Amino acid sequence: MFKSIRESLSRTRQSVFGQIAGALGAGDITEETWEDLEALLIQADVGVPTTIYLVDTLRERVRRDGLYRAEQLLSALRGELRAMLVDPPPFELEEKRLLTVVMVVGVNGSGKTTTIGKLAQRYKEQGRKVMLAASDTFRAAAIDQLEIWGERASVPVIAGQPGGDPAAVAYDGIRAARARGYDLLFIDTAGRLHTKFNLMKELEKVYGVCKKSVHAAPHEVLLVLDAPTGQNALAQAAKFKESVKVTGVVLTKLDSTAKGGMVFAIYRELGLPVRFIGTGERIQDLAPFDADQFVAGLFDE
Repeated sequence: MFKSIRESLSRTRQSVFGQIAGALGAGDITEETWEDLEALLIQADVGVPTTIYLVDTLRERVRRDGLYRAEQLLSALRGELRAMLVDPPPFELEEKRLLTVVMVVGVNGSGKTTTIGKLAQRYKEQGRKVMLAASDTFRAAAIDQLEIWGERASVPVIAGQPGGDPAAVAYDGIRAARARGYDLLFIDTAGRLHTKFNLMKELEKVYGVCKKSVHAAPHEVLLVLDAPTGQNALAQAAKFKESVKVTGVVLTKLDSTAKGGMVFAIYRELGLPVRFIGTGERIQDLAPFDADQFVAGLFDE
C-alpha cells in the first residue's frame, strides 16, 4: 500500500501544527495568543504574506462572531485553512485522448525525475499506455536516472545524446508515442538553477514544440517543488510559471520536513493547485492531493 497523506504529515503534525493545537487548546484568546499563532504559522512555512492574511481574517472573524475561547479560534483556523485550498479544475491527465502530453519542470534535486517515475507507474496501473521523454539533455546522469525509473515502471523512454537539443528529444518523444499508439507522454526537462536565463529559454522551446505538435499541448505542466526548501520554492515557482504556464504543483519530500504549511502559500501567493504529494521513496508513494485529508492530517492525532 502507498503511504498516505496523513502519514507523510507526521513530522509537521507532531511539531509545528501540534504546537498550534496546543497553544489554542484552552483558555481565553489574548494578544499573546495572536503572537504565538503568528510565530508558529511562519515557523510552519506558511510564509509572511499568507500568515498576515490568515491572522487578519481570523481577528475579523473573532470580532464578528464574538469568539473568545482559544479552542474556538482553533476551529476557525482549520476552517480558514481549508477554505484557502480551492478545489482545482479537472486534471487533464484523467481524460482519454489520442495523446496527452505532460511537461514536468523543476530545479535539480527537487525529485522531478523520481516523480515522473511514480506518475508513470500510477497511470500505467490505471490502464494508460505511458511513455517518457528524457529532455534533460544537459546532464547525462539525468538521462540515466529517467531510464532507470522507466525500467522500474516498465514503460519505454525516448532519449537522445547528452548535450543534445532538449526540444528535439521532446519532438521525438511525441512522434514515437503517436507511431506506437501510446496515449500519455511525460517529458522530463532540465532543472538547473531557475535564475539561469538560458534554462528558461530552453524550457520555452520545449513548450513550443509540444504546442505545435499536439492540439492544446502541453495539456499539463507540472512543477515539482521540494518541500524542505520552503519559501525558496515559491521564488522558483514564480519563475517557472512565467516561462511555461505551470498548471499544477507536485510537492515532494513532505515526509522528511515539518514545513507542510507552504501548501497554503502555493495556493494563495501563486494561485496554483497542488496535484500530488510525494509521501515516501517507493514508486507507489505518490498521493493525489486531497484538501480535506491534508488539513485534517495537520492537526488530528
